[in-house]
Amino acid sequence: MARQFKTIGIFGRVKNPGVIETLKALISYLRNLNQEILIDSETADALEDTSLVCINRSELSKRCNLLIVVGGDGSLLHAAHTIVNDEIPVLGINRGRLGFLTDILPTDLTRIKSILEGDYILEKRFLLSATVEHHDTILGHGDALNEIALIPDSVPHMNEFEIFINHQFVCSQDSDGVIVATPTGSTAYALSGGGPILHPQLDAIVIVPMFPHTLSIRPIVIEGNHRITIVITPNNTATPRLACDSQTFINTPPGSHINIQKKDQHLHLIHPLDYDYYETLRSKLHWGRKLHYVE
Repeated sequence: MARQFKTIGIFGRVKNPGVIETLKALISYLRNLNQEILIDSETADALEDTSLVCINRSELSKRCNLLIVVGGDGSLLHAAHTIVNDEIPVLGINRGRLGFLTDILPTDLTRIKSILEGDYILEKRFLLSATVEHHDTILGHGDALNEIALIPDSVPHMNEFEIFINHQFVCSQDSDGVIVATPTGSTAYALSGGGPILHPQLDAIVIVPMFPHTLSIRPIVIEGNHRITIVITPNNTATPRLACDSQTFINTPPGSHINIQKKDQHLHLIHPLDYDYYETLRSKLHWGRKLHYVE
């Protein structure tokens, strides 16, 4: 049997419809199981329950041994950035639209009991880290569970840049930008840009061009431990931005070097024992159902 959980942290994006209702139901259910509960202080403000033990979000992962996130994939993404350095396991309750990362439905909270008792699948998802340098000055740093994307500034335009992998030149591009995604992020922004779906257990990174001027430029999948460098050429007349999971934005003026590599820490994602990745793809992407032929 896997590790059992005694102290449960709770995080919710209360602006999402139905989240407050689900949070209250979750807290009531965990109390009936005699679980120790710690709740993110920002989440607690919306619940108006003075009996809750509130804690600052930055301290939550240091005080609990399981974090339950109520919301959509964006909520879990937001929580992951807060707790990933402590590698606390995360379980998602889906109140969003897609739910690639959040497995439990609000109507199935009873499934949490077996997880708390140690019956679950633990999956490790790697993140990417990016550092932007300009003339030996660090302009910024960001982490991403989904993707690191080079995007135009406020006005859409073509950007010119070069891509290197492990210091070997790969190509130059004139395009809106480029998406560098993990297997987790391959079903997010990168998929919308025409990239392939990567199974989450693959140790691989996908590089997806965004509207390249040269139509022969296509996505490429590389080994997960490779180091990617993107050089913003001096020919650019504008300053593109680097977006890390659309949470951290860093300006990349002409002459900047963007270094991207795998982060040392992983997100530890909890799934029920009946978790089926391919069923998730079928249901979220509306793939065809299984055909049963009758002889």
